[in-house]
Amino acid sequence: MAWAGRLGLAVGAGGAAVAGYLGLVTAAAPLDVGVGRRTRPLGPQAVDTPAPRDVVFDVIAQPYLGRATRAMREKLRVLERGEDMVLAEHYTPVAGGRLTAKTVETVRFTRPERVDFRLVRGPVPFVVETFLLGEAEDGGTRLEYRGELGTDGWAPGERWGRLVAERWEATVAETLASVCREAERRASARGARDRR
Repeated sequence: MAWAGRLGLAVGAGGAAVAGYLGLVTAAAPLDVGVGRRTRPLGPQAVDTPAPRDVVFDVIAQPYLGRATRAMREKLRVLERGEDMVLAEHYTPVAGGRLTAKTVETVRFTRPERVDFRLVRGPVPFVVETFLLGEAEDGGTRLEYRGELGTDGWAPGERWGRLVAERWEATVAETLASVCREAERRASARGARDRR
């Protein structure tokens, strides 16, 4: 009978660990206890595009302040909208697409030079991020990303933070590339209209 009790405890502990992991990844059960906080930088990442800064800014801001495309509606939902700030829920596929990580963030817009994000709810207790839009040397736009991610729980939390940061930064890199492609498409279309 003792082995059955141990087996039951092991199964229960394993189930709790899986449930905890799923809760953290999907942000259904975020851990924010404020104890053993460790922070790490996110980025910097930078890309240059020949598109003008106002076009790049509009591409970033449109799904939040305007009407989101169908593709963007699968990635985010604006929960509350103000004049220069929104509260938005973002969806990111994880675990090979088997799970969806959800984050809720405030997004503040300072036209035309920056967009700031602050995590409200997610797989870690603390993230702040900034997209800075500056002038590139060739006259286009330099889009730079910087941020900071924080976890609780000392060393185990720090290890979790490394895993989250790796996926987070990969998602940002995809976003930067997508923003540049769309900004270049819009700038090209605008240039074609201006030449008519």
